[in-house]
Amino acid sequence: MYSIEIEHKGLHKYRVIKGNDRYVVDQKAYVQLKQWDEMWEKKQAAERKKRERENAAMEKAQKKAMAEQQTQDALNELELIDQTLVHTLDIDDKIDWDSLKDVSNFSVPKPLSPKEPTFPKEPDGKNFAPKLGLWDKISSSSKQKKIGISKKIFEDALNNWRQETEDLKSMHEKELEVFEEQLRVWEEKNQEFELEKKEKNDAIEKKKEQYLAGESESIIEYCDMVLSNSDYPDYFPQDFDIDYNSNNRTVIVEYILPDMSDLPTLKEVKYIASKDEYKESFLSEAAVRKMYDKLLYDITLRTLHELFEADAINAIDSIVFNGWVNTINKATGNKENICILSVQTQKDEFNKINLKMVDSKTCFKNLKGIGSSKLSSLTPIAPIQKINREDSRFVDSYNVTGDIDEETNLAAMDWQDFEHLIRELFEKEFNTSGGEVKITRASKDGGVDAVAFDPDPIRGGKIVIQAKRYTNVVGVSAVRDLYGTVMNEGATKGILVSTADFGPDAYNFTKDKPLTLLNGNNLLHLLHKHGHKAKIDLKEAKLLMKEK
Repeated sequence: MYSIEIEHKGLHKYRVIKGNDRYVVDQKAYVQLKQWDEMWEKKQAAERKKRERENAAMEKAQKKAMAEQQTQDALNELELIDQTLVHTLDIDDKIDWDSLKDVSNFSVPKPLSPKEPTFPKEPDGKNFAPKLGLWDKISSSSKQKKIGISKKIFEDALNNWRQETEDLKSMHEKELEVFEEQLRVWEEKNQEFELEKKEKNDAIEKKKEQYLAGESESIIEYCDMVLSNSDYPDYFPQDFDIDYNSNNRTVIVEYILPDMSDLPTLKEVKYIASKDEYKESFLSEAAVRKMYDKLLYDITLRTLHELFEADAINAIDSIVFNGWVNTINKATGNKENICILSVQTQKDEFNKINLKMVDSKTCFKNLKGIGSSKLSSLTPIAPIQKINREDSRFVDSYNVTGDIDEETNLAAMDWQDFEHLIRELFEKEFNTSGGEVKITRASKDGGVDAVAFDPDPIRGGKIVIQAKRYTNVVGVSAVRDLYGTVMNEGATKGILVSTADFGPDAYNFTKDKPLTLLNGNNLLHLLHKHGHKAKIDLKEAKLLMKEK
């Protein structure tokens, strides 16, 4: 599993995009960043426009016109919210795979071959023949003198021509050498560009084939792309988590809804000429709550519609939508993430609904959706069904540190005790951030020994931890296995802990990969950090193993 973190400081947006294919994840990140950049540019343009209007509004008539324009802008914003559901009904939500592909050409111009030089015309001896007068014809010496002078002039001209021709040839040869080098570099860069483009497009084509084959992970990624493409105002979080159960063909969406405080409430701007000032009017609290409730119902129905409509391979029979809000609890002042609405519906049932004509709240209730009668009250409810983050491989853990001292040889410990020791240490490491660490059942493939869940929004996520009670140098194969496990588990990082040292190939393999190697010394340091002592004696451990 590959992941990438993206953020836009101007919009205060952050998102982690995950996927099995690096190029598809990069493409999704590129599209998301492009959308954010467009949002930011629109916002900047709006602010510039506002400043320009204010600077230009020197006369009262202009100021009145500006107030009217601001009123219209405010009404447009409110209308945009009111049209949240119907906005999507005329849009085909299916993913156009070809639009994801790179069809661009190499942007660097191909070097131009230097033009052939224009060579001077070779001097013709006839043009240098002396003009002989009557005296020259009578006087042989005069004639010979003129002939000699002409011959010398011709020879000089011929030599100059030869030299100029050689200089031009030499200069052209140098230009050709430079051109050939430039062409070689260009062809190399062009080939790299075409190869990278092909790899990206092949990855997208592969992802398309995996989706068409009905692979669960690809269906999840496809649904993620569908919802990411949905066009919402820039103050919407547009953050969500998706899961797919292939057994009952159900998609579960955990969707972050906008907080009521995020919505625009300005409805009118008036210019008071007598006071030379502007007066702003806002929606009443009751109107804001009514607008907020309708918006949340609209988002719910819109999301269900987009996913059902985009289901090109008919892989989805039903959808569970859970709407969450990140808000400040006014009673405690603490930030909370609460589920305030939940609904499950079958595709056949939902597709019979004429969404252009429905009242979204009534429709939600008719679908047996769960939520407070007033969603703006932010009353928490229990979701109908949540994404299951439990792993059946997890087993009960036990503590080991209480039974070890400075005479305990970690390299000779029982292998189960060693794994639980590692779990206990990392549990203490992640405890400060509210994380948890769980041990998995023993598996023949030596896959996952422990899984850490770090809730930190920046560095956190799922972390695979493998414990190797080795007495010999750990080779690169163990590190490769860890990397494969990290990818298969969809983890953000992998940690390999060993009582022995790692070979140079192992360290080289971890470069540019989300992997961390902890050798025996690192392990002892970690123990000491959390108030425990032990030793690692590889020779002693080898002897004890031979005796067994």
